Amino acid sequence: MAERQGQAAPDAVLTRIGQVVMLHHAGDREEARHRFLGLWAELGEHGDPLHRCTLAHYLADTHDDPADELAWDLRALMAAEEAREAAVAVTAVTALYPLLHLDLADDYLGLGRGDAARTHLRWARDAAAALADDSYGEGVWAAIARLEARLGEDGPGTWTPPRQRP
Repeated sequence: MAERQGQAAPDAVLTRIGQVVMLHHAGDREEARHRFLGLWAELGEHGDPLHRCTLAHYLADTHDDPADELAWDLRALMAAEEAREAAVAVTAVTALYPLLHLDLADDYLGLGRGDAARTHLRWARDAAAALADDSYGEGVWAAIARLEARLGEDGPGTWTPPRQRP
């Protein structure tokens, strides 16, 4: 019925991922990691790329080791690339690209790899240009500005309200 009214049916996998995200945000990082890994095992390396991208993106945040976090963030980006190539959920993937690159920039910064961090920060800026001028877009631009400050940058990607961006 929902599909006949022009609405997509709920996605059970994304709903399950969202439930685990809430568990993680409530402070149970270890249990969230355990559940995310269980979902990853269910999806497999060849599961739906949007599901794998979303899951790997959130799973990265449950790791303490920066190298493990980087590995999961790289999986998220690879799955996003697969989704884009297959034209699967292109709008959702386009909106995720700036965050995926920001996560990678943060990972590389944490590992002392400033050049790689700056590269991904630049790619995050480029990807963020496609975002709408809404609260999500403003939040992404604010996150870019915070990472620029940590990297000591004040270049053209410095956040300004969306209405003032070129």
